[in-house]
Amino acid sequence: MITPMIAAKAYAAAQAQASPAAAAASEVAAPGQDFGQMVQGAINNAVQSSRTAETQMAAQVQGKAQLVDVVTAISSAQASLQTVMAVRDEVISAYKEIMAMTI
Repeated sequence: MITPMIAAKAYAAAQAQASPAAAAASEVAAPGQDFGQMVQGAINNAVQSSRTAETQMAAQVQGKAQLVDVVTAISSAQASLQTVMAVRDEVISAYKEIMAMTI
């Protein structure tokens, strides 16, 4: 079964093959980055995906964009947001575990 997230990732992979510069720009974590920089990159990626989705929706309303592009942008934004929320949940869980430890 094909889910929207799988379709969005396949679409992004196809775009990355067409444009190697786009693939390099979409990387969140680079070697040598610390955890804070990685999280900041993921948040920036989620914000950019959301803005792209909003732009695509506005263009669709004006009749200037394809529906497939709008759905792909929304799926990408959703996947980015879910990733950021999953990382946030894990960080909070780890913090609570550390605070519960006895010294």
